[in-house]
This record gives sequence, C-alpha cells and structure tokens, in this order.
Amino acid sequence: MEMEAGSTSASGGGTQAHSYSPLRSKAFYKFTQQNLPACKPNLTPARVIAIFLLAGVVFIPVGLVCLRASESVVEILDRYDIECVPESYRNNKVAYIKDSSISKNCKRLIKIQKHMKAPIYVYYELDNYYQNHRRYIKSRSDKQLLHGLEYKDTSSCRPEEYNNGLSIVPCGLVAWSLFNDSYTFVRETVELRINRRNIAWKSDREHKFGRNVYPFNFQNGSLIGGGTLDPDVPLSEQEDLIVWMRTAALPKFRKLYGVLEEDLQADEIIEVHLVNNYNTYSFGGKKKLVLTTKNWLGGKNDFLGIAYMATGGFCIFLSILFALIHVKNPRPHGDPTYSYGNRKSTTS
Repeated sequence: MEMEAGSTSASGGGTQAHSYSPLRSKAFYKFTQQNLPACKPNLTPARVIAIFLLAGVVFIPVGLVCLRASESVVEILDRYDIECVPESYRNNKVAYIKDSSISKNCKRLIKIQKHMKAPIYVYYELDNYYQNHRRYIKSRSDKQLLHGLEYKDTSSCRPEEYNNGLSIVPCGLVAWSLFNDSYTFVRETVELRINRRNIAWKSDREHKFGRNVYPFNFQNGSLIGGGTLDPDVPLSEQEDLIVWMRTAALPKFRKLYGVLEEDLQADEIIEVHLVNNYNTYSFGGKKKLVLTTKNWLGGKNDFLGIAYMATGGFCIFLSILFALIHVKNPRPHGDPTYSYGNRKSTTS
C-alpha cells in the first residue's frame, strides 16, 4: 500500500509538473494576438508637425557639416589611358597595348591646386570594368589562396586552373587579370617615396592569404592577363594581389595603390612617370590616377551631405504642408464623428 501511495504521489507529482498553466497560456495568447503592453503614440496633428519640423532642423545642419567636410578634402583625378597612347595608335589602341615591342612608358604633369597634407592616398580608378560578373567573380579558390598546392579541388577556377598540366597558384580569372600599371612621382628631380605596405585589409592579410603559400606557374601561359607575382614572396605579403582580389560591386571603382607620406604644396608641379600596361581598350574601359587626402569623415563624398540636406528640406516642407492643412481643415482630437462607422452612416 505504501508503495502504491508512493507511486501514486510520484505520478501525481509528474502530472502536476506538466499541468495546464492559465497564466502561461494567457501570456502566450497576448503575445500571439499582439496584446502585450506596448508604446502606442498618440499622433495628433500638432505632434506630427513638430516631429517633421524637428527632423528637418536636425538633418539640415548635419548635412551642411558633412558637405563642408567633404569639400575640405583635396582630390586630383587624371585620366591617362588616352593621352598615353601614341598618336599613330589612337585609332587602334588594342594593337598598341598588345604589342610588347612598343614602349608603354608615359609622363604626366599634375598641378597641385591646394595644399595636400600627408598622408596622400594614391588610387587607380577603373570604369566600365565589371568585376561583379558572375563567371568572373566565381573564378577563384579562396581555400587555395590560404592553403596553396595542398588544396586540390580548384574546379571553380576554370578556365585558369591548370597550365601545361600543372596547377596555377593563385588560380582563376580574378588573379589572372591583376592590375599592372605602375606609378612613380617626381618633385623637382626628387622621387617621392610611395609606401605600398599595409594597403590591404589586415583581416585579408592574416586570415585569407597563406603565409606559406607562394605563386606557382602563374602567368606562364600563352595568354597573359595582367601583372605577374614574385614567386619568392608569400601571397600574404603580395598586397597588390590582396587589394585586387577584393572585387568591386560596381563597374566604376577605385583600389588603393599606395600612400605618399610627404605634403604637397599648392601650385607645385608633380611629374608622374607611369607604365601603361593594363589593357582596358578591348572593352572600352577607362583608367584614372587619383590623389586624395582624407578627414574625419573619410574621403571626398558629397552624397552624404546632400542626402541629409534633401531629407531635412523635405521634412520641413511636409511640416509646413501639414500645418496649412490643419489650419484650413482643423480636426478636433477624439471627435467620434470622424470614426469609420459614423462616416459611413453620414454618407448613406
């Protein structure tokens, strides 16, 4: 009997542990029916007008500050892909860029309009270049970049997977088309030093490109796509490649080439000795050299300031419009005649 009582109490205890809880069920019902306590603002016309007016008063000064910061950035752009082609080849630029016997050296003169304080960032800008094309962007092997020849499954790199029966490191069209124009800056016969270290993301250098992975069988085929790589330097230190492998989302993009660590004074003339190697003529692309400074907001970008000012102006316009409507056709707060049922009965 005692055992039966014990077992009964045990089973009863088990039943009690899984018993129906009215409080829990009620809370779950309120949650599913969206009846939990919540903030439900009472948006009267006066409050709506005040909110839009406040947003406009805040956004417009923020936009002016952003626009002023953007205008303080000094930026110089120089398109050189046409001017660096000899006159005799202006009508056939593809033949010029593919002929290795023709010198690709070019000299450009850049006048500094305003004082540029170091560091001065040197970018190359490409236009009409679709790095986001599906076949192009998938033609790479991130695991091979990290593990080298140890990783064998490189089928995603086609058509640049093998050359003469040997694997290519790094493989794929993205690496094969590496940008290979070069720039040298001279001021009054003195060459300016370009710092080309730490131009790639630290996370890419340390976690995506192997420290013991070296280029192998790269650009050894009959069709050369772009730049070559030093076979004695690991991929984690080949920052040109690392920067290039972070593909762009839009057809017009910039990639960091290096950093000038000397100030450039206003009205100075800088000689740029460049090598015009990269073929953008086959697809109607454009190449530009960009020198720019930066500030607390980053580089030159007028869009952010204009967007803030446009949004602020629109908010103020709406607040004035709502105020005029409210003055012309005032609606008493809480008037039951404006409810849906009363409107329907009045109309009928």
